[in-house]
Amino acid sequence: MSCTVAIPSSPVFSPSRRPLSCKAASASPEPTVPASTAAPAPAAAAGSPLRPFALRALLREEVSPSPPPQPTSAAAVALVPSGAALKRRRPTPLVVPASGAAAAAAAAAAVAAVEADPRNEVEEEGEEFAAYCRRGKGRRRVEMEDRHVAKVALGGDPQVALFGVFDGHGGKNAAEFAAENMPKFMAEELTKVNGGEIEGAVKRGYLKTDEEFLKRDESGGACCVTAVLQKGGLVVSNAGDCRAVLSRAGKAEALTSDHRASREDEKERIENLGGFVVNYRGTWRVQGSLAVSRGIGDGHLKQWVVADPDTTTLLVDQQCEFLILASDGLWDKIDNQEAVDLARPLCINNDKTSRMAACRMLTETSISRGSTDDISVVIVQLQKFSSS
Repeated sequence: MSCTVAIPSSPVFSPSRRPLSCKAASASPEPTVPASTAAPAPAAAAGSPLRPFALRALLREEVSPSPPPQPTSAAAVALVPSGAALKRRRPTPLVVPASGAAAAAAAAAAVAAVEADPRNEVEEEGEEFAAYCRRGKGRRRVEMEDRHVAKVALGGDPQVALFGVFDGHGGKNAAEFAAENMPKFMAEELTKVNGGEIEGAVKRGYLKTDEEFLKRDESGGACCVTAVLQKGGLVVSNAGDCRAVLSRAGKAEALTSDHRASREDEKERIENLGGFVVNYRGTWRVQGSLAVSRGIGDGHLKQWVVADPDTTTLLVDQQCEFLILASDGLWDKIDNQEAVDLARPLCINNDKTSRMAACRMLTETSISRGSTDDISVVIVQLQKFSSS
């Protein structure tokens, strides 16, 4: 079957909207009927090959009772006859946010809960020490991440004491775990050694703490500084940027060196292990992430951020007055000698109340200079542990 194509003068193109007709090919063409006398073409007979075309032409004269397919564009909408009903798609449900007042009330409640946490400000004191910790005011809606430990009779031995500060990052988990468990691990290791092997016991205590925390598969990490005191001896260790400073006859003596990614020896160690250190916004960071290069936890960086501490051992004599252990929230604003100068007038008389006042004063001085970090300060009087 073939169809003849209508020409512009054909009724198909006439304003009279004549129905489209299509003829089967024949040997001789039929004469064309003038448009002025032509009547509407009757429907093709049943069985005729032209019937489908005739039906389509007739349907064009009427509006289909069924709705047309939904338009997909503005242009398609414009082409739909005005009498046709458009099928509308149900709009996606909207999530209506809480009103401004309700959101503000929820935010205020969250802030109030953080501010009311009793661990935002912690005091502890004994006959030979004082500890004071305060949450940084710039850390709204963030929990206090610093922890400390003061065990005067470590493992039940009255001649051994352990003091420490743990500065958490990425949450409180690692600092809290270390403060609760390192004394136990340290005591277990110390019972296995004698005399000069204490440094090895302390190191194993750090590594055991790190190993057990990583088994918990929790995020975050913690910097640490600890002091193990025995009669006549002091063993100070650190992993991270918490620091220990000794007052020796009024002169500050740093017993630890901060483990920061900016240290050349730490950078070299990390690069030798296949890592890298980059300067990101003015701060050198391990793998572009962490500013400290040693600590407890940080499982995702454990290949480079190790828990192996640096350790210093010294004899405690009459010139050793007191020891300051503190997190970097203090040392970022106060240098070593200034910290000793501020605390010494209150610590020289070995008075418990004065030691706590010294801890508070150091903290408040750092805050007054713009520190917004958590700050923990432990001051230990050393006369009791003197060798003479």
